[in-house]
Amino acid sequence: MKLIVLFLLLAGFTKLPAQKKVISPDEQQIREARQHSNQAIARHDTIALTSHWTEDFHLITSRNTEVSGREANRISFANEFKNKPDVIYVRTPSSVEVFSDWGMASESGTWTGQWKEPDGMVSVSGTYYAKWHNINGVWKIRAEVFTPQYCTGSAFCQRKPSLH
Repeated sequence: MKLIVLFLLLAGFTKLPAQKKVISPDEQQIREARQHSNQAIARHDTIALTSHWTEDFHLITSRNTEVSGREANRISFANEFKNKPDVIYVRTPSSVEVFSDWGMASESGTWTGQWKEPDGMVSVSGTYYAKWHNINGVWKIRAEVFTPQYCTGSAFCQRKPSLH
C-alpha cells in the first residue's frame, strides 16, 4: 500500500506545470522590437526597419555581404525590396540575454527567408546573432550576423557565396 501511495505521489509531481521563465522588461522590449522589425520587413518599410538600428549598425548577411552604417543598410534593404518584391525575412529569437549593467544584450535564434527567382521559389533559413545596446532607454541593434543552414528551390542556392 505504501508503495502505491509513493508511486501516486511521484506521478503527481511529474505532472506539475513547468515554471515559466520570468521575462525582464528589457528582454520584453527587445522581443517587441524584433517583432516590429519583422513587421517592417514584411511591409518593406525601410524607415521603420532602421529605427531599430544604431547609427553604426553592422550586418553580415548569409552570403557574407557586409554592410556598415544605418543609412548604407537602409539603402541595401531598399534595393533588395526593389529587386525581390516578394521577399520576406522572419527572425525568431530563441534566447535573449541582457547585461543591464553595461546596457548590452545578445539575441540568438533562427531566421527564414523566401522570395521568387526566375527559376523557382527560394527558401533559405539558418541561425542568427544580434548584439543590442540600450541607448537612452531604448534597445537598438548594433550588429547582426546570419548563418545559413538550408537553401532550396532555385539556382540561387547553388551559387557559393564569396568570402570578403
